[in-house]
Amino acid sequence: MSAVLKQQRLGDVLLEKGILTRDQLRVALKEQHKSGQKLGQVVVSLGFTTEAIMRDVLGETLGQQSVDLSKVVIDSELLELVPKDYARRHRILPLSLDREQKRLTVAMADTLNVVAIDQLSAQLGDVEVVPVLAGETEIENAIEQFYGFDMSIDGILHEIETGQQDQASLQSGSGEYSQPLVRLVDALLADAVRQEASDIHFEPEAGFLRIRYRIDGVLRQIRSLHYDYWSGIAVRLKVMAGMNIAETRAPQDGRISLTLCGRPVDFRVSAQPTTHGENIVLRVLDRSKGIVSVDDLGLEAEAVTTLKLMLARPEGIFLVTGPTGSGKTTTLYAMLNYINHEGVNIMTLEDPVEYPMAMIRQTSVNEVAKMDFASGIRSMLRQDPDVILIGEIRDEATADMALRAAMTGHQVFSTVHTNSAIGAIPRMLDLGIVPEILASNIIGIMGQRLVRKLCPHCREQVSPGEMERRLLGVDAQAPLAIYRARGCEQCHHIGYRGRIALTEFLWMDQELDDLVARRATLREIQEAARTKGYRPLVEDGLRRILAGITTLDEVSRVVDLTSRLR
Repeated sequence: MSAVLKQQRLGDVLLEKGILTRDQLRVALKEQHKSGQKLGQVVVSLGFTTEAIMRDVLGETLGQQSVDLSKVVIDSELLELVPKDYARRHRILPLSLDREQKRLTVAMADTLNVVAIDQLSAQLGDVEVVPVLAGETEIENAIEQFYGFDMSIDGILHEIETGQQDQASLQSGSGEYSQPLVRLVDALLADAVRQEASDIHFEPEAGFLRIRYRIDGVLRQIRSLHYDYWSGIAVRLKVMAGMNIAETRAPQDGRISLTLCGRPVDFRVSAQPTTHGENIVLRVLDRSKGIVSVDDLGLEAEAVTTLKLMLARPEGIFLVTGPTGSGKTTTLYAMLNYINHEGVNIMTLEDPVEYPMAMIRQTSVNEVAKMDFASGIRSMLRQDPDVILIGEIRDEATADMALRAAMTGHQVFSTVHTNSAIGAIPRMLDLGIVPEILASNIIGIMGQRLVRKLCPHCREQVSPGEMERRLLGVDAQAPLAIYRARGCEQCHHIGYRGRIALTEFLWMDQELDDLVARRATLREIQEAARTKGYRPLVEDGLRRILAGITTLDEVSRVVDLTSRLR
């Protein structure tokens, strides 16, 4: 079957399923003719659909998936599963392993080679082998690249300690995998993604380099390397991020895009000069985890219903509050994902754009072009938007433009830094917003914090003492058991695994609007809200403790519990 026929059939399927319109298909076919790429890749790159949807369609119609091996970093553990001779003979490369599902994803030049797939599955102990398509030359080059050198962190460090390094060759693109520091950086990035880290810190000290991962909101030291390695590692990170390697005295920002653990991952890179050299921090932007549905946010059913009712309001401003790292961006993206469809024009103004989303017009704040949040909103209002996302309201000009947009028939989503949902009201008044305008234009306010979840494999049941019972509001005679963290191999002996959001929702109605308009105190607003079902963050946290999901220590780390002792 010719490639043209395949493309025509794929295009027809996309039309039949309503994924593409005829105009979009014409654009994609023309772009495909110009670029020489596969139609599925073109459709995703144009933003007409998501990679996940395209993957399902390709699997259904062609029985094939494709992968670009030029941006893939392989986990060293996978290379041990498939010997080099076997990989070269069958032109096969392991990409990712899902241990819970016992599923190994491999790149193959011939995805219909059933014999090779069955042999590998039997060799690994009945592991399901899932093939994806890649070019024959690409696989051969990747095999020589990854199998030719040690890809484990300990092995690379041993190679560095016993060999000579040519720092200048780190800047060249030829044979870069012959340099251990190049492989060390890739191995560290892959390790961080595998451990589900949200940030990677490279912190130079007087005589050594400290490497830390932020996992579940808490920094954890992973490695300590000799300071001599830092210059080479810093150069490699800057080259990957497109930064100026000669500039060491001024802050810089960059971005890295790779395929790690079988999925696309972006890194936002920030370099900051310090007394012992440049401090480099990478924010891990894993699209598979960053963009979730409203139902997958981990909220209770009642909270999900409340949130969806708020989103059904056609106009007004919705605020999400919380400190840095509390999951506000993830929540906002989930809301946009919920209302995103062809009939709505959604535009965002962020600092910077973190996760690309199909059909949404996303813009980064640009100091060089003198476009801040206020001027960006003013410009977006001329683009006929239905929904506007503003990364953060931090000054009077931004707050004023956000309220103007809400008053003129738009849905506006934004964040503000306050300690609670109700605290967002005096904060907006402090920024200079007139109470009457604020009262009639707020849809709702959501407060949020993230706490670590107890590892289900090793959590330990304990009896609470007198102080714990007072904090939980439970009578001293009532039977009660709570849990504490212990630690096991499943959670790397930390006792916690994953995070969950503590939330509070302030749903504005006429009565609360009247209180805001006459500058009522926070106590008055809170008492009125409680009669309508409002529950503060602390109560959500205590409910999670009693359910055995987290601990008192963890909740007290993000929420003030001392007020319950008064």
